[in-house]
Amino acid sequence: MTFGQSALLRRSLAIQLRVLHALLMREAITRFGRDNLGVLWLVAEPMLFTVGVAALWTFAGMRHGYGISPVALAVTGYSSVLMWRNATSRCGSALEQNRNLLFHRNVRAADVFAARILLEVCGATASFAILASTCIYLGWMPLPGDMLKVLIGWLLLAWFGSSLALMMGSATAFSRLVDRFWHPAAYLLFPLSGAAFMVDWLPKGMQSFVLLVPMVHGTEMIREGWFGRAVHARYDVGYIAMCSLLLSVSGLYLAKIADRRDTI
Repeated sequence: MTFGQSALLRRSLAIQLRVLHALLMREAITRFGRDNLGVLWLVAEPMLFTVGVAALWTFAGMRHGYGISPVALAVTGYSSVLMWRNATSRCGSALEQNRNLLFHRNVRAADVFAARILLEVCGATASFAILASTCIYLGWMPLPGDMLKVLIGWLLLAWFGSSLALMMGSATAFSRLVDRFWHPAAYLLFPLSGAAFMVDWLPKGMQSFVLLVPMVHGTEMIREGWFGRAVHARYDVGYIAMCSLLLSVSGLYLAKIADRRDTI
């Protein structure tokens, strides 16, 4: 790479970072405002959902006999659901709500999606970290047995959620029905996502079917890293990575086409 090419690359990267920072600030202020908790709702909102689910499961007397408390099950499962579900839902209306920004030369559809995805992923990650730390301190969850495996599982889920959000968000440029269908689909995917169960607890006939759902593999990996030998996890890193890669490439391709459409 020549000096001129290197300088051009650095300049392009600097512009890209400024665009992303501006979109992040705009999105945060527009969505959360400056009153009450402000941007802290980005973390508090998923925390409230997860705490609510954990409380319901606890009061309902959920017991499965596998050595995992309802609280630990909810924190390791429902936190990840909020990440991929909220990111995809937020991207569904991103182009329609930010149509005017796309007339700026340096702003692309993928930038708009990236800002919303980054906010949701960061919010879900912070929520998961705070809740897990609090539950460990209170004795409701054990310390993770393999923190590296937990981190890899979470990153895989973040990649899958980001690629799914990019794909679905880009598809809305061609038909708003995509966003309409996503909301009921998200509710149908929740009971299959592995948030409330582990694959090994299911009947043998259902296990192969559930393992077709990509996010199950990430959740299983997180729980194996957290609970160690107390659980028997079933996951395939290559499968969730391949699904995420296909969604990422497809989403970027559709986003590039969406930039050229007169309807945006």
